[in-house]
Amino acid sequence: MSRKYFGTDGVRGKVGETPITPDFVMRLGFAAGEVLVRRSTMPKGEHPAVLIGKDTRVSGYMLEAALEAGFAAAGVDVMLTGPLPTPAVAYLTRALRLQAGVVISASHNPHQDNGIKFFSAEGTKLPDGVETDIEARLDRPIQCKDSAGLGKARRIEDARGRYIEFCKSTFPSALDLRGMKIVIDCAHGATYHVAPHVFHELGADVETIGADPDGFNINDGAGTVHPEALQAAVAEHKADLGIALDGDGDRVLMADGEGRLYDGDELLFVIARERAKAGGLKGVAGTLMTNLALEHALEKMGVSFARAKVGDRYVIEMLQEKNWQLGGENSGHIICLDKHTTGDGIVSALQVLSAVRGSATTLGELCRGLALYPQELVNVRVAKGFDWQKQPAIVKAKGDAERALGTNGRVLLRPSGTEPVLRVMVEGKDDAEVRRLARAIAQTVQESS
Repeated sequence: MSRKYFGTDGVRGKVGETPITPDFVMRLGFAAGEVLVRRSTMPKGEHPAVLIGKDTRVSGYMLEAALEAGFAAAGVDVMLTGPLPTPAVAYLTRALRLQAGVVISASHNPHQDNGIKFFSAEGTKLPDGVETDIEARLDRPIQCKDSAGLGKARRIEDARGRYIEFCKSTFPSALDLRGMKIVIDCAHGATYHVAPHVFHELGADVETIGADPDGFNINDGAGTVHPEALQAAVAEHKADLGIALDGDGDRVLMADGEGRLYDGDELLFVIARERAKAGGLKGVAGTLMTNLALEHALEKMGVSFARAKVGDRYVIEMLQEKNWQLGGENSGHIICLDKHTTGDGIVSALQVLSAVRGSATTLGELCRGLALYPQELVNVRVAKGFDWQKQPAIVKAKGDAERALGTNGRVLLRPSGTEPVLRVMVEGKDDAEVRRLARAIAQTVQESS
């Protein structure tokens, strides 16, 4: 059965348009609740329970209420955290021994969008089979439990504090951040009341930007979507490092005191290099978007590398399949399965800082040995369901570019899993040629769509 509503990261769209409407989200909560009840191993008379967290979008209030109603109607108890990072919900779902976690967020998208994503009892993304079961149940009307069987709701008052302590526990106890000045950009998102405390309590002198959410400014000129704000703040405060998070806290980018920005591939390299030096690093999982230079650098270190489909859930699936622990995406999703069950921007930043402090050097020095190839990414808006492989002109343009690059580059065309765009990526050693080829393919896509 093909999935109608679930994409690579849950259900997402523009608020007020299907599927991000109150009635649909209530039905989604009910359908998910029924599936959880059916799969639950709870003792007779006890209700399964879910945790619901959200980012700072104004629409989160409406969608939270709709989800709560749907779950309660299906006989599922609900625990509410208020604004909390996505990885915090994954952690608390596991720590509280709940049946599922739900996050209301559209990650790095603007405030007009929102979404619903689910975590299993183990704190991992919900398996495809469970999402398929939920979709199948969505087609049937709600059949509310009688009063005795309804779920209840309550708020978890110490959720933020629990997660702060968890994040700190992933940093080596023998190290601290004393003497470091760090700028944290929270993207006016879910980490605004979490991230500054984590780094401050580990000893850093923290300057915070992007920590004044108003329901509408999430990711607006801030965070990983606009890292230039972080770079400017690092220079202004004469900081040693800067850390940019996205709206729901599962991505991270970093900048050094010179203003140089480091993407997910570079941060992944730093973590991988330190782990390889310590021994025991079996391999690293990337995606189709991972820079070719990272693959070559890992090969020189004797570390195996494999590419998954784009999306952190597919990176995690590959890590589990190969029994590896480290992987990520150049967008800033980094997964350290020995630290957490999912990608976590704060935890990932702490792993990089652990390498910096443990080696008593700079982020720039730790990145020596990795010179990223120029990579151009162009997002071309297309109609929903557009299949570029059925367009001869696009197929030809891609083939022409691949022949021009030879073995020193790559071309990748893929539809976004979260918005109606076709992503055109060209990578090679010559920056001018890469840009020219990417724009030529993008122009062909526009003319053919």
